Amino acid sequence: MASPGEDVSNDDDAPPAAADVAGGAHLLGFSDEILLHILSHVPSTDLVLNVRRTCRKLAALCLDKSLVHTVLLQKDYQASEDKVKQLVKEIGREIQQLNMAGCYWLSGSTIEHVARCRGLVKVNLSGCHLTSLRLSKVLSALQHLRSLAIDVSPGFDASQLSSECKATLSRVRELKQTLFTPSYGVVPCCASLQKLLLYFEILDRTREGAVLSGQLMVGQSNVPHYQNLRVFYARLAPGYINQEVVRLYLAVLSDRTPENLHAFLISVPGSFAESGATKNLLDSMARNVALDALQLPKSWLNGSSLLQHMKFNNPFYFSFSRCTLSGGHLIQRVINGGKDLRSLASLNLSGCVHCLSPDSLLRKAEDAIDSSILETLVAACCNLRHLNLSAAHHHSAEGPGGHLCQLLARLRHLRSLSLPVCSVADAAAWADRVPVQPVMRAVPRGFGKKVRIGVQTCPSPFLGQTAPQPSSVFWSLLKNLPFLEHLELIGSNFSSAMPRNEPAIRNSLPPCSRAQNVGDSEVAAIGQLAFLRHLTLAQLPGILTGSGLVSIGLQCQQLQSLSLANLGMMGKVVYMPALSDMLKHCRRLKDLRLEQPYFSANAQFFQALSQCTSLQRLCLVSRSGSLQPDAVLAFMARCPHVVVCHMFTGESLATCKNLQQSLLRSFQAERPALNVVIFPLLHEGLTDVIRDVPMVHLDEITLFKSRVAEEPPNLWW
Repeated sequence: MASPGEDVSNDDDAPPAAADVAGGAHLLGFSDEILLHILSHVPSTDLVLNVRRTCRKLAALCLDKSLVHTVLLQKDYQASEDKVKQLVKEIGREIQQLNMAGCYWLSGSTIEHVARCRGLVKVNLSGCHLTSLRLSKVLSALQHLRSLAIDVSPGFDASQLSSECKATLSRVRELKQTLFTPSYGVVPCCASLQKLLLYFEILDRTREGAVLSGQLMVGQSNVPHYQNLRVFYARLAPGYINQEVVRLYLAVLSDRTPENLHAFLISVPGSFAESGATKNLLDSMARNVALDALQLPKSWLNGSSLLQHMKFNNPFYFSFSRCTLSGGHLIQRVINGGKDLRSLASLNLSGCVHCLSPDSLLRKAEDAIDSSILETLVAACCNLRHLNLSAAHHHSAEGPGGHLCQLLARLRHLRSLSLPVCSVADAAAWADRVPVQPVMRAVPRGFGKKVRIGVQTCPSPFLGQTAPQPSSVFWSLLKNLPFLEHLELIGSNFSSAMPRNEPAIRNSLPPCSRAQNVGDSEVAAIGQLAFLRHLTLAQLPGILTGSGLVSIGLQCQQLQSLSLANLGMMGKVVYMPALSDMLKHCRRLKDLRLEQPYFSANAQFFQALSQCTSLQRLCLVSRSGSLQPDAVLAFMARCPHVVVCHMFTGESLATCKNLQQSLLRSFQAERPALNVVIFPLLHEGLTDVIRDVPMVHLDEITLFKSRVAEEPPNLWW
């Protein structure tokens, strides 16, 4: 491989394809500043190994400090072993920040080459294959390292870390550690920690069925150094052992609360009982620190006066997910009767079923919210950018100006929003409304026809259906939030058929009755969001034809991830023609997750999906669903960028295994990151299969969850 300045053509010999653009102007005629901006969107491997070879000018620009200072290999699924080694060889000394999170396809010997990047200040190796010895070798060479992210897997042994490695760790200020085994990992070596992020992914049983213990190594119980800690974050997967281990981390923290602590966040699914140590910790925090970010297990807050005693400085993140916090307590204890909270950027009230009602006692799901509480919240938190109100029945009463959508429309800075489906239904006469079958002329009924766009430069977002009128509260809400990038509409009673670490769910709760009145025209209103990147629609029984999906495909050209679940009446897939038409327009779609009972993944579906030329990850979950193996193989052949193919259907185990083996045999060599899981959804072995899925895919696409305000903004990279 040539070094900079060698094996490159002269500027005068640039290929014709690079010339005669923009009315005769040469591409290289742009200023260096513009070219650097363009090159910043090119993957680092392509930039250094390909683009740099084209001419001398690009050879120099591609090595500009602004481009090689930070290298992102995360989700660069084409980054093979050889490419990564060559990249490190050529620019390793210039790299100061390296993100290799989720590069599960790279071997440990390749990851070891990171040691050549001796100037590294920040490195993310989460999801990479690293033994204790390899980690020791890498970190021993990185004397300037201040930020580190790693996995701690079974077999990790801190005694194998060299003195040079421990010296590097002693200077690390930020640590993100994903634990797959009960351990402190490298925390005891990090004497200068200011930010500690812990992700607990420990399974209760081994693959052989042995029950694991949450006990750590003898003598380590008081080792972690928390005296300089400013941020403590812990996210737990389901399982009692994760709770046992996090208690050991918290026990040390409770002995002496760091004076500079300003963010304390613990995310726990289900219940997590308080202990004497945690009570001491919370009391100490209430007395000694002023927080900017807070998230606690629901059992620590329910019925507690803790919030009343907590002091907040300039809070930017609150999460009270699944707490029984009433609207009265929210106003009194958090907002302090209307206190100015302009600094608050992110608020998670997911599953807080009483948070918009004055009192949680005797309230029923169908009871209307108190609009004055929401109005106070909106006025006090006027700069909110991320808001999650999902997993609750937030019904609005009749009356002018008091609908939830009308009040939320005042939050003009919102960039991500998650709402229950029933909350966006118009309040007036909702019980008497009967969904009307939209007139379908422009949307095809079969797979073969195409939507005619004609000469329109901006196709109408409401083709072939009754358009939502300006009087629709949901239409007005989206009109007032034109820069929304992430939208979730999730049924209040929705639960995915694929829960974490448990067998598949065979039955689900019926949708809220108000959700029946949110249908195709409301979905079509989403087409107003020109900057939308991430969309989730789950449990919308009012969908009749899915015609609104076509509007989204036509108008939301920035859409990158789409999650659809349980649309229309259960037992019938009524929106297939519209979905197929939608997919033809989703040229930038990278992730598609589809969960629908009785879904037929046939040739017509995969033919439409193959037109999503940027698609990288596909997950299909369908109880009693079917698939056509030949259609799947043909689809994978037509879509070279697809590296994740997860399908959980009603097919037999033999059919699933044969298809999985065929896909791996056909495409593994040319797609190093290929991850294929084809398995019967209701099979008893599903849990064991899921545990082998790389965490980056399991967390981001395989499992369903609300992602808005899930974590504080800019928590890590």
